[in-house]
Amino acid sequence: MTENRRVALATCSVLPELDKGDQPLVAALAERGVTAEPAVWDDAGVDWSSYDLVVVRSTWDYSARRDEFVAWAKAVPKLLNCADVLEWNTDKRYLRTLEESGVPVIPTIWLDPARHLSKRAVHTRMPAFGDFVVKPVVSVGANDTGRYQPVSAESRGLAIEHAKRLLDGGRWVMIQPYVTSVDTAGEACLVFLDGQLTHSVRRNALLDGPFRPTQGLYAPEEMRPFTASAEQIEVARKALEVAQAELGGREPLLYARIDLVTGDDGTPVLMELELTEPSLWMQLAGDVDAFGAMADAIVRRL
Repeated sequence: MTENRRVALATCSVLPELDKGDQPLVAALAERGVTAEPAVWDDAGVDWSSYDLVVVRSTWDYSARRDEFVAWAKAVPKLLNCADVLEWNTDKRYLRTLEESGVPVIPTIWLDPARHLSKRAVHTRMPAFGDFVVKPVVSVGANDTGRYQPVSAESRGLAIEHAKRLLDGGRWVMIQPYVTSVDTAGEACLVFLDGQLTHSVRRNALLDGPFRPTQGLYAPEEMRPFTASAEQIEVARKALEVAQAELGGREPLLYARIDLVTGDDGTPVLMELELTEPSLWMQLAGDVDAFGAMADAIVRRL
């Protein structure tokens, strides 16, 4: 029986009523006898223990306060995805684990702030050919991320300043080659609910130049539905299997989004494994009732 059960949909203070893409989930749960309501994750007045379940959704302001966010997650009695998943997934060094387990990922140079690298040392670690991306290991929605050109002294100088600013702030930095197929094909985002692929979405390219402060929580996005290929689905499932094994979970994750790009050889390459607070774009699922599928998965966990 799920009557009188209460579920909190965790969000941030900028979106106290949830992102509009998640709002229909409230009605879908109500149809199943579950009362769902948005709750701001860092609101000290919320009694998280009063809920039968807390589902993380639009908590998109956490990246500057990751330690606080992880501590909050660990203090919530029943949270999905769970705190261990969030702690692992909010630091993009998880990509190392996926790569070591055979998941194709974008090659990455990792810069450790504890090494106190000079500008010259940062410069020598940047690619000599092809556009490249500089970003921190903890970020949301392309925040603190920029695209640079190695053949331009001005662009390379901006990249060095960007990386040094992050490192001097105590943040690990990633340097990756820019995958040019994103400019024409965008990113392929595969959404899994309760372990099942429900729908896929194409997202436009987000980076067109050096780092610029993001207006709002994330960079503007354009999405459209598409049908994922067998190769894309295989890579996505492999990434999920590795994550599941690493985290020791016995049941499927409540939600997951796997973001892929097409490599130079035409094969899918993983860009991100989003297990924390991804947009799921359930309104773009076509004939699939993704809101119903998500609501059913929540009810099963009650």
